[in-house]
Amino acid sequence: MIEQPVRRTSLSSLLGQPVRAHGGLPLGRIAELVVATEDGGTHISSLLLTASGRLRGGQVHSVPLHALHLSSTGELHLKQEAEQPQPIDIPHASVLLERDLLDQQIIDVHGHKVVRVNDVDLVWETHDELHRLRIAEVEVGMRGAVRRLLRGLPANAVDAMAHRFQPRVIPWEFVDLIDRDPARRVRLKIEGDRLSTMHPSDIADILEELAPAEREAVFGSLDEEIAAEALEEVDPKLQRSLLEGMESSRVADIVEEMDPGAAADLLAELPEERSEEILLEMEPEERAEVEELLEFPEDWAAGRMTTEYVAVPEDADVHQAIEALRNFEGDLDAVNEVFLLDSAGRLKGAVTLSKLALSNGETKLIDVKEAHLHTCSIDAGSRAIAEQFDKYNLRSLAVLDHDRQLAGVIYPEHVIALLRAGH
Repeated sequence: MIEQPVRRTSLSSLLGQPVRAHGGLPLGRIAELVVATEDGGTHISSLLLTASGRLRGGQVHSVPLHALHLSSTGELHLKQEAEQPQPIDIPHASVLLERDLLDQQIIDVHGHKVVRVNDVDLVWETHDELHRLRIAEVEVGMRGAVRRLLRGLPANAVDAMAHRFQPRVIPWEFVDLIDRDPARRVRLKIEGDRLSTMHPSDIADILEELAPAEREAVFGSLDEEIAAEALEEVDPKLQRSLLEGMESSRVADIVEEMDPGAAADLLAELPEERSEEILLEMEPEERAEVEELLEFPEDWAAGRMTTEYVAVPEDADVHQAIEALRNFEGDLDAVNEVFLLDSAGRLKGAVTLSKLALSNGETKLIDVKEAHLHTCSIDAGSRAIAEQFDKYNLRSLAVLDHDRQLAGVIYPEHVIALLRAGH
């Protein structure tokens, strides 16, 4: 196999360039580059040609990239054995580089921000006379803007002017397109795959930066678990906006993935009729948990707690606690301890995860429980809760009902939400 050195080019450089037949006669000028969807959107599958080099007006011909030969001077010729390009109508779901990227907002997954594209950098890859065109980076700085502004002038002059500016590029693997059309996102296989690598709070920041239509497109592309985590990070007004146009069944799937306390807070902010529609679409067990929390005033501890915690009988040992952690279906990242309950469900103590890790499997939990256990009642106010967390530097606060049974747990993120809301 003969592998030649890669050659770099750009979308601005290719647009308007002629493509010739094997004998040298012009076939047309490059008006667009079609993104290949079968390989995750990393290469160009074909070129669209018109007489003017623009899509508006005139017939459009499509040439597969594998049918072209790239000369040493950068000219494109149709291979001798290749079929002549035929007129086509552009498929609706096609992703076109100029139309769908230039001057469009994209998400920089690595930099956790929304940026606007000025140009696209491409790389020619040649293996045994087969040419492939890979999308390398998107240009978001002045260098790309200058190349576009001077398009049509001699390439050497354009490059000399553009290279006076420092490149500001984002590698293609860190780019997520913002497309209002779900069909194109699905075909590109990027509907949340890259966003899912980001922290939910970063996704929330990006949602806040976008215009409503783009915001809905991005949020709608996330899977239920990622959407639920991001939804917990945005303010109530934006939560309502994101859910406004969604089917109740889809919202229910997202709400089921949320912490029950956060889900109750969300539904409490929605109109009662809408909230009821969503609850009816939820699974019975999740619905019961949320409905129970909705009965409490928002300012009570019970209105802010989560019912997802790990608890074992007070006579359990370390082995049993570890097994309970393994079977826990909630958010393990939030768990700081295992609670000990008597046969009536009353709280008898708590053992931190660090103590579990340092203890033998046969050790009784009651022997390594925390010396001081901080609790509050279900009707404790927001100020009292925040003061306890501040005074004792708590990692969790157990919420007890009037019979001293464990009703739920408040974690630091719940207190932060209280402070953000101005309670």
